[in-house]
This record gives sequence, C-alpha cells and structure tokens, in this order.
Amino acid sequence: MPENLVNTANNSPIVIGDEEIFEAHQGGKISVELKTPLDSQRALSIAYTPGVAQVSRAIAADHTLAARYTWAHRLVAVVSDGTSVLGLGDLGPSASLPVMEGKAALFKTFAGLDSIPIVLDTKDPDEIVETLVRLRPSFGAVNLEDISAPRCFEIERRVIEALDCPVMHDDQHGTAIVALAALMGAAKVLGRDISSLRVVVSGAGAAGVACANILLSAGVSEMIVLDSQGVLHTDRTDMNIVKAELAQRTNPGGRTGGLAEALAGADVFLGASGGVVPEELIASMNPGGVVFALSNPDPEIHPDLAAKYAAVVATGRSDFPNQINNVLAFPGVFRGALDAGAQRITEAMKLAAAEAIFSVVAEDLAPDRIVPSPLDPRVEPAVAAAVAAAADSAS
Repeated sequence: MPENLVNTANNSPIVIGDEEIFEAHQGGKISVELKTPLDSQRALSIAYTPGVAQVSRAIAADHTLAARYTWAHRLVAVVSDGTSVLGLGDLGPSASLPVMEGKAALFKTFAGLDSIPIVLDTKDPDEIVETLVRLRPSFGAVNLEDISAPRCFEIERRVIEALDCPVMHDDQHGTAIVALAALMGAAKVLGRDISSLRVVVSGAGAAGVACANILLSAGVSEMIVLDSQGVLHTDRTDMNIVKAELAQRTNPGGRTGGLAEALAGADVFLGASGGVVPEELIASMNPGGVVFALSNPDPEIHPDLAAKYAAVVATGRSDFPNQINNVLAFPGVFRGALDAGAQRITEAMKLAAAEAIFSVVAEDLAPDRIVPSPLDPRVEPAVAAAVAAAADSAS
C-alpha cells in the first residue's frame, strides 16, 4: 500500500509506493568511495603495495599515527543485535541491517562522517561487549542501535567502560536530546519555565528512561513515569533495577495507579510506549498543555485529537508538524565528540546538543515549529560546535 507523507516545503502530499521503496533499497543504500582514484600503476603502488608497507611500518612503530593515516579515528560503528528494530520488535540482525545502513547514510549526509553497519548474531551482552572490544582498532566511535530494554542499559554502560572512544545508544539519548529541545521550544511558546511543568512520561524502556533522565537534568521537578503496569513508585516490587532507581527520583507526590491517575492535571504528556492513549485522558490534562506522541509509526494519540486539548503537539512522524527525530541530534553529537577528541559522550554534551537544536529556531518559534526540520542545514554544525565546546570545557 502506498504511504502518504507531506512535503514540508509546500505541504503537498508525497505518495510513496512499495515498489519505489524496495527499488531504493536494492543492493543496500551505502557503498565505499575512494578518496583518490587508482587509475595508474603509480597510484596503485602508492595506495597498496609497496607504498602501503611504509605506512604500516610507521604505525607499528607509533600507534598514534593510525589516527592520521587510516579512517578508523573518525569511523562510527553502527551496531545492533536486531532485538528492538524501530517499533517492530525483535526482527533479528539481518532484518535490522537496512536500518543500520540508513543510519550510516544519515551520518554521511548530515555530519560528513563515515560509518559502517555491524549487526551481531547474538543477544548475549558478554559476547556483544567482547566483540566490540576486539574490533576497537577498526573504528573511532560506537552508535548502539535497536537493542531491547533493559539489556540496552547494561550493554551501553559496559561498552562505555570497556572502550576509550565515544559510545552512545541513540534510541535512548538521541530521542532524549531532541525531546528536551522540543520541550524547550514548547515552554517558550507557552511562556512557561520547564521547572514549572508537571510531566508524564509513558514508557520506561530505552527512550522513556533516557527522556525522563534528561528532563530531570534540565530542571523538571515534578514527573511521573509509567510502564505497562502503571506508575513507577517506590512501593512497587515488580520493577527492574533501572525502573526502581528512576522511581526514587520521580513521582514526588507518591501517586499510584495508571495513566488516568497520572495525566489528570498534567501539563506535558510524553509518549514512548507504543500504547494508545484515549482522548478523554488527554482532555483531563491542564488546558493549553503539551503532547509529544512519539510512537512510530502510530502515535499514542492522533495529533488532530490531541490538538483539541493541547496547545503544542509533536510526533515522531514526518507528515505532521513538530517532528521529534533523532537525526536532529546524533550526527552532530558524534561529529562534535570526534572533533574534540572526546573519549566519552557526557550528560553535559547531551544538554549542550539540546540547547543547540533549540537555538536554531529560538527566534522563529510557533506552536507548529518548536524544533527545526531534520533537513535544516544549520542544525548539525550548531550541535557539533556545542558538543565540542562542552567536551573541551570538561577536559
């Protein structure tokens, strides 16, 4: 079935059929290009034998020269085990590869960074970490992708500890960075301070937990987080360690129950659960609030219904205004980290990235324009510069 999208340049419909989609993916979406042509015997002798032997000897004598004479120093490994592909679930490594190829294409297009997709035929955290440790000489940064929760929290933590290069699980932190930038924009449109907003986060998986954490870091003081069993609170005994720790830092009023109890009188709804939110629950929020229905491809509530009650509505889709899309964040975050020679992507760098995204549209905000377009050419340079500055100030 064709999918109808909206051309954001002129709001005209774009119709994309299955045949066009599959044709565009045939043979994959990325390839390796040479920086200089191998069009003569001399060029071949320089690029390969015998010339390459001199470079190998030099690197063997001084390993730091690999950063100058290979691509590894600025190569991003896009890594997945295929256990949480998009919103489709555990599809396995082979089915996740088109997504990883797409991520690599976005790195090149928006940040000028080379990257390589790596899909692993294992769900064992020990094997994933060991594999990346052994591959470390081949890349300069790791973008973890589409790994299911709660395993993703452990895997990211352990890979960060094991490697001396930037590592980020984009499903967590890319989503969180852009969500924070969007909330900054929404708050300014509404004339509110972020610290005054009562926020409800529906979903305690990778994206939901990361969004909750970054919003707390940005000053949100009253937040309720829910999983499939209801509100996270300290008296629950059925939560994993990540949720239990989050419960200690949220829900200051000690609310219990489900989404109905959480949303009554809330200012902000942030959906990262894949569930459905009935219209009447959005109606129970404070008037003139904010709804971020981020599940893809189907938002928790249709934007048109949410707009009956909320002043600002955003989704993760490109065919509605205010698209909260990770591509606003991750290319610039990795570019900035690599430009600065950072070995870690810190919380300060993530907050700086959100501020930079917000800054691009800060003077041109509107209820239907709280974040820039993913195609806005100003975004990546602003994010990269802010992340690099944050990394330099911490060193």
